[in-house]
Amino acid sequence: MKKRVAHLLLNACLMTVLIAFATGCAVTHGRESSHQYVKDQDLEARIKTAIYADPIVKDAQVTVTSLKGDVQLSGFVETEAAKVRAGEIAASTPGVNVVHNDLLAPTGR
Repeated sequence: MKKRVAHLLLNACLMTVLIAFATGCAVTHGRESSHQYVKDQDLEARIKTAIYADPIVKDAQVTVTSLKGDVQLSGFVETEAAKVRAGEIAASTPGVNVVHNDLLAPTGR
């Protein structure tokens, strides 16, 4: 009986270790390297600079996030034209793969 309990306990411990290692590998899947992180930070800075230099969009509250060249714009703009212009600026920046324009403009209520 004692051998059986010890055997079950040992198997449970081994399974716990295997599960811990398997989920540890899953955490790093899809992450970016440090080189890619620096490239994304540079891309975000170039887009922000261009947005704040544009007279249509400069007063907007825009957050730019990038992951492996995919850019998300979020925040608030004054007009629909400013939203469209911010998307155009981001899309025309070298290194951008796709732009997700999640900016919000007033609805006129």
